[in-house]
Amino acid sequence: MPYDWTKTDSPDAQELQLWPHQSMTPGGFAIVMGATLGLMFVPLLSIVGTVLIWGILPFALIAIWGLWFGLRRSNRNAQVLEILTLTDTHVHLVRQNPKGERKEWDCNRYWATAEMYPSGGPVPHYVTLRGGGREVEIGAFLSEDERKALYEDLKRVLRPIAA
Repeated sequence: MPYDWTKTDSPDAQELQLWPHQSMTPGGFAIVMGATLGLMFVPLLSIVGTVLIWGILPFALIAIWGLWFGLRRSNRNAQVLEILTLTDTHVHLVRQNPKGERKEWDCNRYWATAEMYPSGGPVPHYVTLRGGGREVEIGAFLSEDERKALYEDLKRVLRPIAA
């Protein structure tokens, strides 16, 4: 699962880190680009030295650039990290977006609740945290089954702590 509960330095706190799936490693990117480049230019070898190469080469280079641009953009968009920190009295959520902007949400743990919307949200089984007068999304980039599991985890850990 692309989320993980961890213990923090403080004994009374725990942390949940969420991140989107990233199926292509940098090595995989190099292999895909190299294979595409190689397989695209093998047929062009037969027309090297003729005038035809200059008619086809720009389109081949545009196709290579399009693949490179699309894969890099997809990788950049997947650079999202959400960190939920829970203490005995406090809930803090930080979302680090791909462009570097940072969004934060704080709430008293007693008032924090997890909500799930099976339909009507931007994705099926949309999970939010509610408290402190606001409602914020969490884990919208996860798969549907992962959001269901996340919701169950959040309900379990956000139960009020007996004094």
